This record gives sequence, C-alpha cells and structure tokens, in this order.
Amino acid sequence: MVIQRWQSVLLLAAVIMMGVFTFCSLGQVQTEDYTFNFTTSGFFQEGEGSPEYISYSTWYLLALSATTSLLLFIDIFLFKNLQLQKRVCLVSVLFIIATCAVTAALGYGTIPSGEIGWSSVICAPIIALIAAVMAYQRMVRDHNMLKSVDRIR
Repeated sequence: MVIQRWQSVLLLAAVIMMGVFTFCSLGQVQTEDYTFNFTTSGFFQEGEGSPEYISYSTWYLLALSATTSLLLFIDIFLFKNLQLQKRVCLVSVLFIIATCAVTAALGYGTIPSGEIGWSSVICAPIIALIAAVMAYQRMVRDHNMLKSVDRIR
C-alpha cells in the first residue's frame, strides 16, 4: 500500500513560512522622534537621529519562532512513527498560535506612543498554521487508512 506524503510537502511549506517570519522585518513603528524596525529579535532604531542608539530586545519571540520552525522541520522526518508525528504537529500548531499572539502583543504594546505599520511577512505564521493543520488532517487520514488495512489482514 502506498501512502501519499502530502503532509511532508505541507510541513515543508510551514517550515519555509516560519523561516521567512523569523528572519525578515515584521514592520515599522513610527514615533515622534524615531522610526523602529520590528523583527523577531527586537525593535531597532532606523535612520540618523540623536547619537544614542535605542533598541528593545525580543529574544523570546526569536526563540519561539525558531523553535517552531525547528519542530516543523523535525516533524517532516518522523513519518515512520505516525503517532509521534501527529503529536509534534499539534505542538507546532500551538507554538504557531503562541507566536502570533506574542507578535501582536509586542507590536501593539511595546512602544505605546508609536503607530505600527505591519509588513506582509506578518501573514507567514497564518499560512504556516493553515499548512500545519492541513498536514495534521492528512496524517489522521493516513492513520485511519493504515488501521483499516490492518483490520482486513
């Protein structure tokens, strides 16, 4: 019996989306005095202003996003143990949701006097979430197919 491995393709798409999210700019925060570039590693002052350099670190968002990418990547190679692959996929889905929540909280709450302009990269975790959920559905379908074939034997 041949099982279609579409979940591997979907997981790879989720890895790519989370990788793009991790390493690209998420937007800019405009204040009266400064413009800040928002990435997963922090808020960094842009342009030439006063001699001091202001930045806010968000290492926990970087760690969460990179861990999610790593979990999704590892999940691709767990196809021999379908139960473990399903569990890791569910944990990855929870991590993606947490990444979205932390990003929204940081974007709207870190610099209260600033107005944020989001980049199109902000949609990457949502696309990764959809891909991971679709991959999980394929895993469940494969698991049910294997159970029905084992029952016939």
